[in-house]
Amino acid sequence: MIVVGLTGGIGSGKTTVAKEFAKLGVPIYIADNEAKALMRRSKVIKRKLIALFGEEVYVDGQLNKPFIANIIFNDKSYLQKMSAIVHPRVGKHFHKWALKQKAPYVIKEVAILFENGGDKACDYVITVTAPIKIRVERLLKRDDTSKKKIEAIMKNQWTDEEKIKHSHFVIENTNLEETLNQVLQIHKKLLIKQ
Repeated sequence: MIVVGLTGGIGSGKTTVAKEFAKLGVPIYIADNEAKALMRRSKVIKRKLIALFGEEVYVDGQLNKPFIANIIFNDKSYLQKMSAIVHPRVGKHFHKWALKQKAPYVIKEVAILFENGGDKACDYVITVTAPIKIRVERLLKRDDTSKKKIEAIMKNQWTDEEKIKHSHFVIENTNLEETLNQVLQIHKKLLIKQ
């Protein structure tokens, strides 16, 4: 099974690209969604997050995202500590999931793939890029957020230039038709590599 990492900065359009690969029959694993699900249901993760952040990390059994975000953006070390709790379990979950798939390759979409060292577990990496101005505009339309919060998240992520240096494929996601064409070209290349 070939594992393809799909990454890109916040607002780059990873989800759009992942959906296009899914239309081609490629199984997609969205690591962020699985991490959130594991943080809700895993008793071990819950216990460790409460030990790290305090009881307020959960409200009525749900993750208190604004509380966590506030702590992380004021002290980056908490992001690393939380990642050390959550990411190994997401990795195990992904491995079990991947073994069940019946396809030439699977895609694991991870926002901070390189930052976590997750690229080492991938055979290939695709980075999705878009100019920062476009990314900020997309996020302001999509999320209930501020430019300041977006910039804080971007500071915790590698730049596009850094990601591109370590990637096998790059998709410039500014024009949907061109993006779809790039997805198709990469898909064809990956099918040959199996």
